[in-house]
Amino acid sequence: MHKNLIFGIMMREIRKGDKHMAHYILAVDDESDVLGTLERALKREGYQFGRALSAQEAMQKISARRPDLLILDISMPDMDGLKLCKQLRADPRYADLLILFLTAHVQTEEIIAGLDAGGDDYVTKPFELTELNARVRALLRRVQHLKGAQSVIELGDVRLDSTTYQVHINGKVVQLTATEHRLLRYLMEHPNQPFSPSHLLEAVWDYPAQTGDPDLVRAHIRNLRAKLGGEADASRFIRTIFGVGYMVSPSS
Repeated sequence: MHKNLIFGIMMREIRKGDKHMAHYILAVDDESDVLGTLERALKREGYQFGRALSAQEAMQKISARRPDLLILDISMPDMDGLKLCKQLRADPRYADLLILFLTAHVQTEEIIAGLDAGGDDYVTKPFELTELNARVRALLRRVQHLKGAQSVIELGDVRLDSTTYQVHINGKVVQLTATEHRLLRYLMEHPNQPFSPSHLLEAVWDYPAQTGDPDLVRAHIRNLRAKLGGEADASRFIRTIFGVGYMVSPSS
């Protein structure tokens, strides 16, 4: 399916019933032209917009006002987007901050590096505005889906708290990102039921059918296993079902 058609469908689907409040989005890029394009596009959608030309300026602005979404260029001088993302994820105040990476490279290695650093999603440069708006809306809608849901889920030795995005395992606490939390929550709500990456992209990432990158799912599953691995047998809790996908199973 043609890329523009895919994201045209995506925009129509995620616009249905979506009356977003004036979310504040901070974009970080060392190219003023890119920031100008982002500002015009996002303000047109009704978002509040902030800009930063460096990681250092971004940290100052984030400290002054936490954004609802951070759009972060990977390649920047001084401190690149990967280092800034890792620094934010190491701070409990920003562990659940939504982060959308911009990358000028389409190599899988750099994209996976961004996701492993804690990114929730990515868009490649040059980007279509329809694609950008679709990714932004999908990210912000994920948080809305959790409102009114049960705050705590327990499965075996694993207790997931949706108010803090933390996993409690045998008395220890693991902090998750927003997307890691949503993915684990969905799997824990359907124990012993395997899901394909394409299904999870629809259910967790809010993508229309047959869109999105399966590497998003694989990277976040890998990150979840790494975080849970010190306190539980993560490979047995989050299982890979060959030829199907992933599922969670409580320890016996």
